[in-house]
Amino acid sequence: MSADVALLTIFVLSVFVGFEVVSKVSTTLHTPLMSGANAIHGVILVGAILVAGSTTDSITLALALVAVVLATVNMVGGFVVTDRMLEMFRRPPGPSRSAAAGDRADPKAPR
Repeated sequence: MSADVALLTIFVLSVFVGFEVVSKVSTTLHTPLMSGANAIHGVILVGAILVAGSTTDSITLALALVAVVLATVNMVGGFVVTDRMLEMFRRPPGPSRSAAAGDRADPKAPR
């Protein structure tokens, strides 16, 4: 029972620390930090898989499988959001710069 209380204490403390860390990130830093957050979610997913693979208790197995599903959804969603954010910074398809400049081969040539 003591190990369960210790694990529950670690879980509760990690929730509080995670909430405080995420809530302190400014919006201008949010996009660059998404890739780092996705890497952390990958580590969480690996940890959930390790717990699911090493347990013998059915309740722990069920919780570990829920953790695997939630970590997978969180990680994939993070990559989708990052891709959508980076899409905002791409140039729209259209005429190239040379076409916009009048297709002049020689920039010194008169118009």
